[in-house]
Amino acid sequence: MKFLSVAAPVLLATSVSARSTFFSSSDVAPLDDTYAVPGDNPLKHCADPEDDILALKKVDLDPNPPSAGTTLNIVASGVLSEDVEEGAYVQLQVKFGLIRIINTKADLCDSIKNVDLECPLKKGDLKLEKSVDLPKEIPNGKYTVLADVYTKDDEKITCLTAEVQFKKTGGSSFFKQGL
Repeated sequence: MKFLSVAAPVLLATSVSARSTFFSSSDVAPLDDTYAVPGDNPLKHCADPEDDILALKKVDLDPNPPSAGTTLNIVASGVLSEDVEEGAYVQLQVKFGLIRIINTKADLCDSIKNVDLECPLKKGDLKLEKSVDLPKEIPNGKYTVLADVYTKDDEKITCLTAEVQFKKTGGSSFFKQGL
């Protein structure tokens, strides 16, 4: 399930694990294409990102769509409108089909160490480059990832979501956003 640890770095560098719970279909609403994140990726903002602290310029995945048994290269850039300090957090959900397999609140500063960043993240340009080997044993099915990220003072840094479908052939394809 290494894909899950990659999806989170793509969604602002978070990688965590948690216990499973069942998913309520009202948790994530379908999104308008106007909220798509620029670049070659399946990411979308959860809502209008105009007031977010992180303004994403571009996120590229190679290959896109990612495939089981390959190396996924991630290149992301953005601009922070203010410093992000210790105490920032992410509410992360990962669903496999209709089953929520991760639902946790995690310390952002601990999590971003997985992509060679550390807090405080300073105001200004931010760049992330990471390569991750995806195992060929990724279970087939649809994965939906939601990362809602806040400062220590509960100000919205960003909220991103994505879907990926791994097929029986071991490849994958991205579906239109929404449930």
